[in-house]
Amino acid sequence: METKLTGGETPLLTFQIITDTHVTADPAHEYNRNFERALQDLAVHAQGSSGIIHVGDITDHGFPEEYAEVHRILGQYRTVLPEIRYTLGNHDVGIGHWQPQLAEVGLGDWESRLGMYTSRMGSPGPYHDHWIGGYHFIFLGTEEGLPIFCSLSEEQLQWLERKLGERSDGGPAAADQPVFLFLHQPLMNTVAGSLEEQEWYGVTQDKELRAILDKYPQTLLFTGHTHWELESEHTMFPGNGETATMFNAASVAYLWNNEDVHIDGSQGYYVEVYSDKVLVRGRDFTTGTWVDSACFEVPVLLKTRG
Repeated sequence: METKLTGGETPLLTFQIITDTHVTADPAHEYNRNFERALQDLAVHAQGSSGIIHVGDITDHGFPEEYAEVHRILGQYRTVLPEIRYTLGNHDVGIGHWQPQLAEVGLGDWESRLGMYTSRMGSPGPYHDHWIGGYHFIFLGTEEGLPIFCSLSEEQLQWLERKLGERSDGGPAAADQPVFLFLHQPLMNTVAGSLEEQEWYGVTQDKELRAILDKYPQTLLFTGHTHWELESEHTMFPGNGETATMFNAASVAYLWNNEDVHIDGSQGYYVEVYSDKVLVRGRDFTTGTWVDSACFEVPVLLKTRG
């Protein structure tokens, strides 16, 4: 196990982040091979981890045969990896139109595809939360089958605000306790790929979500969707104690760069939580090396608004 120590201190919690695996029905496809390579890296370096977080676009189209391939790949590493928890991506429910053979009579395309996602990946729904090692992990997800954007209902936004204000024992959340939030699409003009001219932002309720995050600057938000490589500018959007700190998590399947060019590659994050900071470390799964320019330190003691 490769565990980073800070001044001799052992992390209180470690977990890993992957996103945009885009698994296809073809076992030989580059995306599928990249997913296997990422899991190989995690099997070696994530020992002792409290979990792996997938930030969406598990499959390329949400087809049953693609989910079967996801499980074939996962099956090779299931005994050596921690639990994987999933976020809903636009490719899982919003790309194209289809009717699975096993769809219940009377269900529309959105209901069928959401049902496929929840049943195949064991997720309770578009949004859910978990307490892991004393820390709150919150997952958001679209409630419409949109091709690029996500749409968060008023009910989901109210749920998020309640959850951000909770402590595991039922008391109010503490400002010095980081909260980990996951949503496939980034807010506009925040992380790499989300600049307005780049056109890969995608939260319909952008303004409403920002207003909530401004109240909880101890939140770390991880997003996928853009595929921008970790070496890009704006991989991290600093909250500076005024809002959530946000991270672009790149992609496992393939990458994109600031020149608007597709590049081969596969990347993700290893996260270490300490008493006074959170370290977010970029990892290149293709080369099996750390991305030095994507190593970030977020102080735990964040300023709250008066």
